[in-house]
Amino acid sequence: MTPYIYGIISVIFALVAYPPYLKSVLQKRTKPHVFSWVIWTLLTWIAFAIQVASGAGPGAWATGITAFCTTIIAIVSLRHGEKNITRSDWATFIAGLLAIPLWIATKDPTASAILVTVIDCFGFYPTFRKSWHKPREEFVVTHFLSMIKHGLSIFALTIINIPTAFYPFALLIMNVLLVAMIVWRRLAAKKA
Repeated sequence: MTPYIYGIISVIFALVAYPPYLKSVLQKRTKPHVFSWVIWTLLTWIAFAIQVASGAGPGAWATGITAFCTTIIAIVSLRHGEKNITRSDWATFIAGLLAIPLWIATKDPTASAILVTVIDCFGFYPTFRKSWHKPREEFVVTHFLSMIKHGLSIFALTIINIPTAFYPFALLIMNVLLVAMIVWRRLAAKKA
């Protein structure tokens, strides 16, 4: 398959992944952690810009759609999201926001991609913490589809280098870990 086909398929996965999550949030079955979604929104837009500027081609399409969808979920999570915000959540959130000026100051696309990706991965912490304690309050299907989306988007890259591939590869890994933890915690809760 060509990068364009992989790009189209990854966009389809992005478009399919988020509406059920949003519906679940509005039905109050899923409680997104607002800090994670705000960090993911800001950094996904930045990662999209880095990918486009670095020649990712169709490999950036899913990142762009994801940025749009995370923006909507971040806005909705302000009202319907997790209200139990800990000091560690605040520390992660503030660290993520403070790192954005470092990204702006960084002129090197490789360093920028690494920095944005690391900060984005830290954005998973509040969701991991919340999901550890409340595994039923996270819509695991969206994260599972995101694993596939990120994997496909890597195959859609027209140029494979750190600025184009590091972000989707890291997000693939983070979603695998999140899905595995949620499934494991749900199974453990059933046995208890």
